[in-house]
Amino acid sequence: MPSIWTMGEILVEIMRPRPGMPLDRVGEFLGPFPSGAPAIFIDTVARLGHAAGIIGGVGADDFGRCVLDRLQADGVDSSNVAQMAHMATAVAFVTYFDDGSRKFIYHIDNTPAVLGDLTDAAAVRDPAFFHVMGCSLMANDAFRARIFDTMAFFHARGAKISFDPNIRPELLGERSLGELVEPLLAKCSVLLPGVTELAMLGGAEEVEENVRRAFAAWPLEVIVLKRGKQGCTVFTRTKQIDAPAFPIEEVDPTGAGDCFDAGFLCGLLEGKPLAECARTAAAAGALNAAAFGPMEGRISPATVAEMLRGGQPA
Repeated sequence: MPSIWTMGEILVEIMRPRPGMPLDRVGEFLGPFPSGAPAIFIDTVARLGHAAGIIGGVGADDFGRCVLDRLQADGVDSSNVAQMAHMATAVAFVTYFDDGSRKFIYHIDNTPAVLGDLTDAAAVRDPAFFHVMGCSLMANDAFRARIFDTMAFFHARGAKISFDPNIRPELLGERSLGELVEPLLAKCSVLLPGVTELAMLGGAEEVEENVRRAFAAWPLEVIVLKRGKQGCTVFTRTKQIDAPAFPIEEVDPTGAGDCFDAGFLCGLLEGKPLAECARTAAAAGALNAAAFGPMEGRISPATVAEMLRGGQPA
């Protein structure tokens, strides 16, 4: 069975229960929730019925067990997840504000989250996609280099490279996005940015010009421009497809974009037309946003199919 793989930070997320609770004030938190953009993505791939594997690291502690138990229960190959003694699993603290913005405090660098490596290459069978999240490239220079090396391993074995810039300003700092990701874009087939991220890569004000520049610069086959509640637009070198978002009662948008990525790539793996891939992606993202917690959406082939038929999953 063709497989989808990723490599990046695996962590737990500790969340404020309500918007408008700054992180510099005493108050309630909920968690730990299994999290990390690559982990959310790959867990969704597995829940959608596809072979899935992740490369990374956690501490040999309760937080690490929390994430690994979820990944393994959902069918993710975690044979390349190192469990490191005497080191703590990475943690992200997050709060939302009334305008929909959010703020993170990360405890990632100098944790197992940026020390993982491909140690069991035999576990990689028939790789179709190797997916990279931009946030995974921002926390640690050495880990970014290992991700690029692993990307080359997968690319040499026939995997297509997909990339979500997934910018975290807290991790990017003063660096430019382009300087961090150029080696990846040189091999990338599927790019899944937001509007701001595409502008950071293209350097123009107009979406169409940024799309043109991206196709001119890199060997992309598809650009999937994520527009949140406005849906998405799929660009190829010859056509453009607009797809609406699904109306849902949003509870927590954390992880929705990661689930969107998984839905789109699973659709490609199943040979669906691009418009259907986009709707599958939108359904997965909506289901995740309807639940509190970054990996808590009720995502399965059945719930996605129900949403695609026009109903709401029970």
